[in-house]
Amino acid sequence: MSGERGAFGAALRELRLAASLTLEGLAEASGVSVRGIGDLERGRRAAPQRRTVAALADGLGLSEADRERLLAVARSGRSRGYSPAGVRTFPRGIDDFVGREREIAELLGLAERSAAGDVFARDGGARSPGAHPVTVAVSGPPGTGKTTLVLHAARMLADRFPDGQLVLDLRGMDDEPPGPAELMLGVLKAFQVADRDLAKAGPRGHPALYRQTLADRRVLLVLDNAHDEAQVRPLLPGAGAGMVVVTSRRMLTGLESVHRLPLGELSAEEAAAFLTPLVGAERAAADPEALAEVARRCGHLPLALRVAGNWLATRTGWSLRRLADRLALDERRLDTLAAGDLRVSAAFDLSYRQLTPTAARLFRRLSLVPGADTSAAAAARLTGQRLYDAEDTLEELVEVGLLGTDRDRYRLHDLLCLFARTRLEAEESAEEVRRARADLYRWLLETTVVAGRWFEPGHGAPAADWRGTVDLSSADKALQWLKAEGVNWLAALRAAAADGEHATVVEVAEALHWFSDQWIFWGHWPEVFDTAVRAARALDDPLIEATQLNYHAWALLLCKGRFRESLDRSAEALAAAERAGDVAQEAWAHFYRAWALRKLAEYAQAARAMERAGRLFEAAGDLHGSLNAQHGHALILAEEGCAEAALTSFRDALAFLDQAGDRIAPHIAGFVRPGLHSGMAHSLAQLERWEEAVGQRHMAVDLWHDAGNTTQESSELVRLGLLLPSAGRAAEAREVFTRCLALGPDAAPQAVTDARRHLAEMSQVK
Repeated sequence: MSGERGAFGAALRELRLAASLTLEGLAEASGVSVRGIGDLERGRRAAPQRRTVAALADGLGLSEADRERLLAVARSGRSRGYSPAGVRTFPRGIDDFVGREREIAELLGLAERSAAGDVFARDGGARSPGAHPVTVAVSGPPGTGKTTLVLHAARMLADRFPDGQLVLDLRGMDDEPPGPAELMLGVLKAFQVADRDLAKAGPRGHPALYRQTLADRRVLLVLDNAHDEAQVRPLLPGAGAGMVVVTSRRMLTGLESVHRLPLGELSAEEAAAFLTPLVGAERAAADPEALAEVARRCGHLPLALRVAGNWLATRTGWSLRRLADRLALDERRLDTLAAGDLRVSAAFDLSYRQLTPTAARLFRRLSLVPGADTSAAAAARLTGQRLYDAEDTLEELVEVGLLGTDRDRYRLHDLLCLFARTRLEAEESAEEVRRARADLYRWLLETTVVAGRWFEPGHGAPAADWRGTVDLSSADKALQWLKAEGVNWLAALRAAAADGEHATVVEVAEALHWFSDQWIFWGHWPEVFDTAVRAARALDDPLIEATQLNYHAWALLLCKGRFRESLDRSAEALAAAERAGDVAQEAWAHFYRAWALRKLAEYAQAARAMERAGRLFEAAGDLHGSLNAQHGHALILAEEGCAEAALTSFRDALAFLDQAGDRIAPHIAGFVRPGLHSGMAHSLAQLERWEEAVGQRHMAVDLWHDAGNTTQESSELVRLGLLLPSAGRAAEAREVFTRCLALGPDAAPQAVTDARRHLAEMSQVK
């Protein structure tokens, strides 16, 4: 295919898409056959005669200016004698472009840099040999609107490149894309290089002629839909004041000295703005929630949004809600996202068919991951590869635009995940799929147990003979893994419960008990421990049942603030512990009962329950329980208003902790110690000993920070901010509340809300 044929085809396709017409729709409107239009767009036919172009222009409803431009592109493809002042082969009618402000700004800035390098000699002669063209690689998954972005930017940049703006379709998804030699020849002909000069240079001289032609002109060259680096590299000019923009689904990592501009999906706001003109402003305003849901079901992907918009535009009787509900069905979503010859799944399939068999298999099986992202270790488990081999395969998927990354995590776009699932069902047997999922879930739960036991007294580091593929060499690494894989191992736990694997469910919950203190506001602990209660009852083991009931009482109490329900659970735990004859679990049942009663301000009952818990912990020889009971007793006194007695009790508990030394597990000591300092701060504040209270609060904040417990640190910072004005240090409070807001997503939600409110109140007081 020559460059001119590709130019006309690219122009025609862009105009058709801008008019929201399918091939069939344009054929009906113009009288030109579907096959004829398809061949023109693919460059399989020479540029058409004027009457055919006129018919296509009528069918597209082009303005006179756009009609003349399309005719000019056709003439340049038919006649070598045609010599425009500047070559231009991209259509200007991209009227529904929205968003991408940052990317557009970056392209405009790079164009300015290119223009700044266009240095002429004083006599107006040749450009300075120091001028270099700017090259930009725009990459992204299929359907992200790479070509649309670049053509929109090209329209804005046209005046900066008066010698021409040329688009070459490199047909990167074809089985046999054109090579550099063919593409160079197309560019040379587009710039009206004489046949005699081409013949004189010969094929071997064409690269030098190509480079010289571009070096002598201020040109914007768009290399659209590149296959790989080998196709692109020879086309990059080494001199001149031009600009080259390459689009590709691949990242083209091997290209040197290029500016990279990766594209992802649109923001929620941009996606809604994209859909609105397609479906009609009145229709969109009538149900903004449904509009947002349609956009979300499209994964905010421009191609999917266009298909959904076109779909609604041709079905005026459909409401946005009706389409949103249809898209909500995972098994039908990709089928719904099809309008004429525009199919989201077809765009994905082009990339999928270029994968190696190993990469294709991993891509399919990544759809088995229940969460939004995964790790290389999980990928290795899905395919049975060694870890390093799995990393290489994942990077192949990243390179071709089928997989996203965030540090060491890998993510399939929602629609790509659905596509991968369809390929999995089509290409692998149900038994293969079942085994792959079961193996992944088993690995997730086994690793969860090992990671969780870092926080369990008497366990700690993995056994010396453990041969896992995840680095769990420290408690911090175990914590990070458990958080990163939380959605995934929770799904595996649910599956184990559904399959009646009761012992496994209990083992996982037990391993996570002490870890749960490190991630209190995750939101799923009540479910985890309630699931374990049901598993324990199925096992008919009263001791395990009592243990898991106590854990569930804790989760309801601290994670959800459901104090009455927690009381009911601790009562059930006490009954089960008495049946089992286990003093330690009886003690914990009394402890959680006391805690719930304290939260309900029933202090007398709370004190009696906590005293009972302390005696039972001592009888059982449970140091960790005894420490918690002493802490709990001090908290009851503090909240009851007995400040002096509470202060003494907090100090006694701190002395007990210091005396126990390494008999208390480090992470448990790390959790209790800052709580004791926080309690002392509260009691000192009640006694109006402000400076001492501030000192204890600071100590608690520092200890929570050193322990990496962001949730507790955020809550402590709010308490500190509220205390500082009483100590005559109100100016420091703003800094403390601001520090709380800077902690990120692991901060306690209520602490963030309180810090934001207090800052707003402070801003109103001048």
